[in-house]
Amino acid sequence: MTGAPTANAGHAGARVLIVDDEPGLREPLADYLSGQGFAVLQAESAADARSLLLQDKPDIVLLDIMMPGEDGLSLCRHLVETKSLPVILLTARGEATDRIIGLEIGADDYVTKPFEPRELVARIRSVLRRATRPAALPEEDAWYEFEGWRLDPLKHQLSDPEGAAIAISSAEFRLLKAFLDHPRQVLDRDRLLDMVQGREAHLFDRAVDNQVSRLRRKIEAGRDEPRLIQTVWGGGYRFAADVRRVLPDSSRPDTSRSDTSRPDRA
Repeated sequence: MTGAPTANAGHAGARVLIVDDEPGLREPLADYLSGQGFAVLQAESAADARSLLLQDKPDIVLLDIMMPGEDGLSLCRHLVETKSLPVILLTARGEATDRIIGLEIGADDYVTKPFEPRELVARIRSVLRRATRPAALPEEDAWYEFEGWRLDPLKHQLSDPEGAAIAISSAEFRLLKAFLDHPRQVLDRDRLLDMVQGREAHLFDRAVDNQVSRLRRKIEAGRDEPRLIQTVWGGGYRFAADVRRVLPDSSRPDTSRSDTSRPDRA
């Protein structure tokens, strides 16, 4: 098993796990990232990575899609849904469909092989910036509340009206937060892609549509027609509910940040 850190693992930088079955790519990449100040872990298979994650937790995972045994997409789903780890996919040029599937199940970004190492480092840092929040101001600690639901932005935790925690991927969290930050506004697909993926949007529209469908199944279960996340034909989507911010140590809404928009009259 190749789960041991590289020689630079004592560095205070972020911990990067590389999961790739090709040592000719994995090992030089590990050396390069170590030279850039990252602490690097390596795994040559999904099984290797799962074993390593029982002992250690990296800050971000670089994950090859095409591997023998369990493939990268299956492992990506596991990492997103159970570990809440940011994932960058390493893909071959002909894997456009797999890239889209990976983004739909919650991967944060992808790079296409062969890639420029400096570009990969830039993408790693970009994803880590989005995943790591600075110390929040008191009003930024405030929960979002809507229709009895609650979203804790610091813990990335969604609770239903009965108080039960609902599993939510990092991509679903970012999508829901985008809606809650802009209640009753029409958000088109390009804008949602920019907010959720944090990169130039050259993906298929269905990447957003599928994420919306997954989120609807969690917050609108049992409804024949979506009421909270409405489709605006030709425009995108609108979150059609009042949203308020509530500080964790207070039962009163944070009126300085709560939604002040009037009910939708369209």
